[in-house]
Amino acid sequence: MRKSLVSKGKILATKTLLLQFFVSLILSLFFVIFFTSHLAVSFAIGAAVSVIPNLVFSFFAFRFAGATKKDLVMKSFSQGSKIKLAMTMILFVLAYQLPQLHPVTMLIGFVLTTATHTISIIWISKRHSTISN
Repeated sequence: MRKSLVSKGKILATKTLLLQFFVSLILSLFFVIFFTSHLAVSFAIGAAVSVIPNLVFSFFAFRFAGATKKDLVMKSFSQGSKIKLAMTMILFVLAYQLPQLHPVTMLIGFVLTTATHTISIIWISKRHSTISN
């Protein structure tokens, strides 16, 4: 029995979000051990600015399924994209309001966590396509 594209997408989204979360957690712990707690918190904030909007987008992207709901799927996907962008901007603005934030470390956390998400999507997709072929 073949899985639907939506269930494959949900599985891919779940795996990439979990991988993104665990990589950000491990790297945050790395910062705690080898640097200061302020840098670790800044890194974790940057990672959260990446993870939280991706989580919200995934919810919207996979809220509806089926050929009969294609208009709802497209509308929900579009809403998710807009909300993800708005949340990212708002979270950055809020983060920069924190008094002891180290901006460069926060941006490193954001970039590494976003890169993890992007790379994991490609890696997991290729891995599953080679397994199923």
